[in-house]
Amino acid sequence: MSEPFTLDDRLSHDCHWLADLSLSRLLLMNNALLPWFILVPKVDVVELHELSTEQQQQLLAEINLISRFLQQTFTPDKLNVAAIGNIVRQLHIHIVGRSTHDICWPGVVWGVEQREAYVQTRLDSLSRQLEGYLPTDTRIHRPIAKP
Repeated sequence: MSEPFTLDDRLSHDCHWLADLSLSRLLLMNNALLPWFILVPKVDVVELHELSTEQQQQLLAEINLISRFLQQTFTPDKLNVAAIGNIVRQLHIHIVGRSTHDICWPGVVWGVEQREAYVQTRLDSLSRQLEGYLPTDTRIHRPIAKP
């Protein structure tokens, strides 16, 4: 029997849990200055190549789904999709909407000190938008604003 899914403490602390997709947990980085989503496959592997072919295909489908949602909802100039994992070893994929006027353009988003926590009304709005966008069998989680 497999172990229950456990989210890395750092991801749990830094993000809002939005939904559970077929393979991945969908998170939102708690920084309203950037549209920054994270997919965490609910499997016990560290690297992309350790996923089965079917899991890789499902993860790509989920990346594409969230990328389209981000593009339609936030209209960024560019999407950044990356699996870095130097600090958090748990496999996770960042999907970040970048704009030429964002707080760290053209630099990287990691380590940026400027933050603005999501307020509850914005989290509620994003949850409603996601609910209308994601497959009907998706488990939506209603996040609570963090300080």
